[in-house]
Amino acid sequence: MSIPTLERKRFMVGKYEIIAQPIPNSAHMLRYNVFVDGNRIGALLSMPTESDCRFLENPPPVPPLKIFRVTHRPGRPRKNPAA
Repeated sequence: MSIPTLERKRFMVGKYEIIAQPIPNSAHMLRYNVFVDGNRIGALLSMPTESDCRFLENPPPVPPLKIFRVTHRPGRPRKNPAA
């Protein structure tokens, strides 16, 4: 006896096409693939909103990483190290 799984669904959210398909070995969880004009732009495990789809299509710029040595400032040195 196997666990019944959900069916594959296809629907639209604004201009984005969403295909929800069951995750293997899971009875209730779905993976939502997001498409624009037939091109896959990402996937989510929760029901995507139009805002989520816009974020996948055009993510915000990410600032460059800072080097740890430049940003790390240890405590003040002792005035008299011999004492």
